[in-house]
Amino acid sequence: MRLAVAASILFATVAAGACTDSKRASRDATWGDKPADIVCWSYGTQTFAGRSTGKVEYDEGGRISFVDAANGRYTTVEGDCRVTYSR
Repeated sequence: MRLAVAASILFATVAAGACTDSKRASRDATWGDKPADIVCWSYGTQTFAGRSTGKVEYDEGGRISFVDAANGRYTTVEGDCRVTYSR
């Protein structure tokens, strides 16, 4: 009985730590990395020009997502984008 209780407590401790690590990794992926200048066009017209606070994420649909430095909001932009990282 004691072994089962000890095993349950150990499992719960490890599982809780894994959730914390997962949240930390997700937060680092969203808010980490270097800032970038972003300029996007659609049909030859500039649709967005701004700067990210950190990591720029890309998806299969051609969209990019980032936290906009101007307003601190998570932003998704679709179009032909140029992402330039500072040195």
